[in-house]
Amino acid sequence: MRRRKRPAAATLPEFAHSLKLDDSLLGWLPSPLLEPRRAWLAIVTGWVCAFFPSLALSWVAAQLFPNIQGPEFNVGGALAVFLLVLFAPLTETLIMAGLLVLLLRFVRPPVAILISAAGWGLAHSYAAPAWGLVIWWPFLIFSTLFVVWRQRGFLAGYGVAAATHALQNLAPALLLATSN
Repeated sequence: MRRRKRPAAATLPEFAHSLKLDDSLLGWLPSPLLEPRRAWLAIVTGWVCAFFPSLALSWVAAQLFPNIQGPEFNVGGALAVFLLVLFAPLTETLIMAGLLVLLLRFVRPPVAILISAAGWGLAHSYAAPAWGLVIWWPFLIFSTLFVVWRQRGFLAGYGVAAATHALQNLAPALLLATSN
C-alpha cells in the first residue's frame, strides 16, 4: 500500500489565499503590496506607490481649488521630525489597524481597505479640506499593507504599514525641520 505524499507546508496561513485582493478593485496594485513575502520590498514599494501619487493629487487639488486651505504645521526642527516620522505614523497606524480589524469582521478585505482610506481622508479634511483630497490615497496603500501583512500577525501588519507611513512623512518632516 502506497502512502500519499503530504503537500509541503505552506509558508502562509491557510486564510492567506482568502484575501484575493488581486481579484478585487485593488488587484492592479503591484504584487509586493499584495503578498506578505518581503517586508523591505513591500515598504519601499508602498512608499513609492503612496508618495508620488499623493504629490500628483496635491498638485491636482491645488490646480482645481487654488484658494483651498492646506494643512498647517506650526512646528519645526527635531520636533517636526519626531511628530511626523515617529508619533503620527505609530499612532495613526495603530488606530487604522484597530479599525481595520473591526471592519474585517463585517466586510471583505477590499471593502474594509476602501472604507479605511475614505475615513482617513474625511478625518484629515477636518483639519484642512485639501489635505483630505490627498491623504486618502496614502491611507489606501497603508491599509492594504496592513491587511496583507496581518496574515503574518498583527505586529507584522502594523510594522509594515507604520514604516511605510513614516517614509511617507519623512520628506515633509525634513522640509518643515529645515524651513525655520
